[in-house]
Amino acid sequence: EVQLVESGGGLVQPGGSLRLSCSASGFTFSIKSMRWLRQAPGKGLEWVAIINSSGTGTVYADSVKGRCTISRDNFRNTLFLQMNSLKTEDTAVYYCATDCSGAYCAYKGQGTQITVSS
Repeated sequence: EVQLVESGGGLVQPGGSLRLSCSASGFTFSIKSMRWLRQAPGKGLEWVAIINSSGTGTVYADSVKGRCTISRDNFRNTLFLQMNSLKTEDTAVYYCATDCSGAYCAYKGQGTQITVSS
């Protein structure tokens, strides 16, 4: 059974930083591209960042480019998202996901909440 468990969210002031983690199990993590998604209050799901299976290739949404870094540890089956210079508009539930095609991802975790507020 595929399991993705996110952690690391919380309340942070504008300009602050957070590091999200996603622990993966139930599949061969090292051969799967992974992505972070988010859903802001009242809005749809949007992708944030994508990383290939080896970790050598990354893509970022324009909204987070230059402020976020996606990475992975294939020995520990863990995905990360380092977020810096957080803005109020980054407030959302963040999910890690895999087996994605277009806007659809077959697997995603339960999410972790990030709230950016002063």
